Parts: sequence; structure tokens; C-alpha cells
Amino acid sequence: MPNKTQGFTWTIEDETLITYHAVYGDILVELGHSEPKLVVVTADLGNSTRLQKFREAFPDRYINVGVAEQNMIAVAAGLAANGMIPVVSSYAVFASLRAAEFIRADLAYNWRNVKILATLAGVSFGQGGPTHHSIEDIALMQAIPGMAVVVPCDGLEAGAALKASLAYPGPVYLRLGRSVEPAVHQQIPQDFCIGKARVLRPGKDISVIACGPAVYYALAAAERAERHGISVRVINMPAIKPLDSAVIQCAIAETRRIITAEDHSIIGGLGSAAACVIAESGKACLFKRLGHPDAFSPMGIPEDLIHLSGFDDDGILAAISALMKQAIPEDDWNDENGL
Repeated sequence: MPNKTQGFTWTIEDETLITYHAVYGDILVELGHSEPKLVVVTADLGNSTRLQKFREAFPDRYINVGVAEQNMIAVAAGLAANGMIPVVSSYAVFASLRAAEFIRADLAYNWRNVKILATLAGVSFGQGGPTHHSIEDIALMQAIPGMAVVVPCDGLEAGAALKASLAYPGPVYLRLGRSVEPAVHQQIPQDFCIGKARVLRPGKDISVIACGPAVYYALAAAERAERHGISVRVINMPAIKPLDSAVIQCAIAETRRIITAEDHSIIGGLGSAAACVIAESGKACLFKRLGHPDAFSPMGIPEDLIHLSGFDDDGILAAISALMKQAIPEDDWNDENGL
């Protein structure tokens, strides 16, 4: 793993580590030049969410509503109703939980074309404590009718996801981290499509399906497992909704062992979505969800909290080893009637 900021602050020396915010800030400016209807709305977090470049380039299309997330959503809904394409941004815990009713009624129910950039998701603001952790937002957002939920694995994919979100019809919840997560990609993926997963590493023994920063840890765990003769398929699932069910069904059929990993509660996130696909497939497989347990996470450094919850490469490798020791349950896969 590359050296990363370990502590409560980062300095200018860490600028090269920044992935999420720097990339999507530049992408916003690029999109602003090509799309005159694009407008940014923030709740007094323009600097910390890297929106200042857009503000400098398009001051007449930048709105700060102050510390009022509900109002931010209401303003964005009104702008969308008049033909604009609003991008709203705040910390994930505030953008989702504090503004939930407005997102449901003003955006989703009225089908407003608003894109929500939710930053510092999961425990990426670990030192902020449980009040600033956002480990329930995917569960909430994917339950809202018509809301797309996108969780990029690094800053380069976040840039591609932002472009795709602007082209996607209807509201989108784009879930980002703290900005210093290790990169999975070497360049912005050009084939990013909301609703499509990518197999980043082939494997025949077991599949690890991950989103957000857990993708990096899944790849690291797969590399370590290979040294022990275990072939691990790693699937990057950047969209929780719409979910790429086909890639999960393929993993069930070809590996029969599935692990999900995410910086979110194991309840209502990627793991729950994958479990539904597995259950509805009617096929037996071994399955394990990794993420935050049904408890509030303590205050701490994000890497420490991720390790504590067991979805870093150590935790994923342990889950791989445990599932590989279990026998695959028998079922009627070979029944000629397919029952």
C-alpha cells in the first residue's frame, strides 16, 4: 500500500495523494464549459469539497445556501424544475440523513434531474466520530424509488462516474470518500457505465465483490491469496443501484463462493443487494458480507476503523481462507429441468 496520510490532517506534501476531490473538481469545470445548464449548489462546504475551481470559473452558476442541507436540496429541485442541471455537494452523512425527506419528496417523487455528490462517506472522516460517519446512506438511498446509487472505487473512477451521472436521467447519489484513498486505476476509465460492473481480476475459486475503497483491499487480498494457491476473482461494483445482477449470477455459477466488501453497514448495502440476487437465483453458494457491523463505529483513523470492521486486505483474506475451508453445499444445479 502506498504511503498515506495517517492522522487528523494532511499537508501540501500530501497533495499528490488526493484522488477523489481534485479529479471531480476538474471534471466539474470541464463539464461546466460544455453544459451551460450545469449549476453547483453547496451547503457552505465549497472549499472542503473542492468546488472552488467551479466557483472561480462560473461564479454566476455557483450557489452557497449556508449550513442548510434541506434547503440545498429544495433549491436544487427548483432549479431542475426550470431546466437546469444541479450538482449538490455536502458531506455524505448530511447530504443523505439530514436531507432525506427533501431528497425523497422534492427530488425522487418529482423526478428532478439532480446529482448529489456525497463526500466523506463511510468512515473516511474517521476522526469526526459516529456523528460524521456515514455507514447507512446506501441503505437509505437505494430504497428511494428512482434514485441511482454510485460508489466509485477511486478518484479516477469518480471522474468517470461524474460524467456518467450528468448524462444519466433522473437523480443520482454519487458517494465519494475523503480524497486520499489509494488509486485502483491508472487513468480515468473511458468505458464507465452506471449499472455495469467490471471484473478487475479473474479467478475460479472464489469471488470478492467490492465497491468504494474496499476494491483496493480486495485486490490486495487476492494477490496475497494467490501466493497460497487460491484463485480469487475481484469484481468492482461501482453501482449499487442499478445493480449488475448478471455479473453476480456469473460469479455464483463459476466460483460458488462469494464475499462482498464495502465501507458501509452490512445491512442494506452492497452485501444485502448481492444477497437478494443470490437468493433469487435459487442456486446454493457460500456467502459472506464484510463491512461495518450493526453498531456505530468509534472515532479513529479511517484505516484503523476499516481494519477493526474487517474489510481491509487482512479481513478479506481471512474471509477467503474461511470460505475455502467450507464445502460447497449441494443443490440441483445439474437437474435437467433446471428446478
